Amino acid sequence: MTSNSLLKAGGRRTGSRSGNTATLEVVIPVYNEEADLEQCIRRLHAHLDDNIPLQSQITIADNASTDGTLAVAQRLAAEIDGVRVHHLEEKGRGRALKAVWLASDADVVAYMDVDLSTDLNALMPLIAPLMSGHSDLAIGSRLARSSRVVRGAKREFISRSYNLILRASLQARFSDAQCGFKAMRTDVARELLPLVQDTGWFFDTELLVIAEKAGLRIHEVPVDWVDDPDSSVNIVDTAVKDLQGCWRVGRALATGELPVAELRRSLGREPLVAGVPHGMVGQLVRFGIVGIASTIAYALLYLILQPTVGAQAANFLGLLITAVLNTAANRAFTFGVRGSQDAGKHQMQGLIVFGFALLITSGSLVVLHAVLPDASHHIELAVLVVANLVATVCRFVALRWVFRNKEELPL
Repeated sequence: MTSNSLLKAGGRRTGSRSGNTATLEVVIPVYNEEADLEQCIRRLHAHLDDNIPLQSQITIADNASTDGTLAVAQRLAAEIDGVRVHHLEEKGRGRALKAVWLASDADVVAYMDVDLSTDLNALMPLIAPLMSGHSDLAIGSRLARSSRVVRGAKREFISRSYNLILRASLQARFSDAQCGFKAMRTDVARELLPLVQDTGWFFDTELLVIAEKAGLRIHEVPVDWVDDPDSSVNIVDTAVKDLQGCWRVGRALATGELPVAELRRSLGREPLVAGVPHGMVGQLVRFGIVGIASTIAYALLYLILQPTVGAQAANFLGLLITAVLNTAANRAFTFGVRGSQDAGKHQMQGLIVFGFALLITSGSLVVLHAVLPDASHHIELAVLVVANLVATVCRFVALRWVFRNKEELPL
């Protein structure tokens, strides 16, 4: 048998409301699941018939099983209308999902684990916002406040820790990356999936991170979820591979290897208001926080240095020191640029911005001393603060230009 062969095409099964032309394909990825597969498919098929008013299809994605899983899947496909089998000769849940979803002609593609740990009553809430066009992806969340979850303390701790790591390292905003209950509009899948490299358990996380960075809307559904005590997943091995995946994706985002900005444009996630680029509001808030801290530091340095070196030298030194710190802080905090790559180049560009600020502030001191030769230190400082505010506006525009190649990062 050849890889990726469709063993049974299986016509689309018409849902209970045959007038609805929207279509859904639910994928069940399996590897050596001969014991649980039949119960899963029959239960899912009955639920789709009774509760989902869409034309739907079930695809069993067999990942090179070595037991009787494939034979069971073939028999179910022969017996049940709307069930088909997609066989792969290589393992990997992500590989199976990617292959089936890219080949699908349904409007929405979904998947769930064969153990059906997630209550199927969450399926319609999962796919409804995708069918309406409101959302691009939808995920079941076991960590939402209203979710009801039964599982051991070890799995609970690992799951929550992993999602905290995602938030800290990749600034992920979704709550549950690994719940085996997800759906996506097929047109979106065709844009995202070619960028997803992982073929195993990290597939879900990588897909969601790329989608979020591209500005796609991810709908979360609280679920009722009961842990399968017979799960064959190696938790430690999976956790290690997930951490490696986080490092790889984070590096790809930082270096621009993942073309998220281009993806955002191709998916139509451009600014809603002309002249307000993606992420500018968040950048302004963070830039303001850095600016306030820099202004306080500058004022303190000026007051300390002025009596010793004079107004112009104190202004120069204060601006220089805070400019270096300001560029570093804005680089990491405001514009989300991590790592040492181009750090020296960014500092040099920041010093050019510093030179412009120095020109404005020094010029304001010259004008002040020409008008008020005996101006006090506090009047000098007040004039410099105003001049710095003008320079700050220019600095924000300039720094957006400096970090323009990193706009695909979380903003």
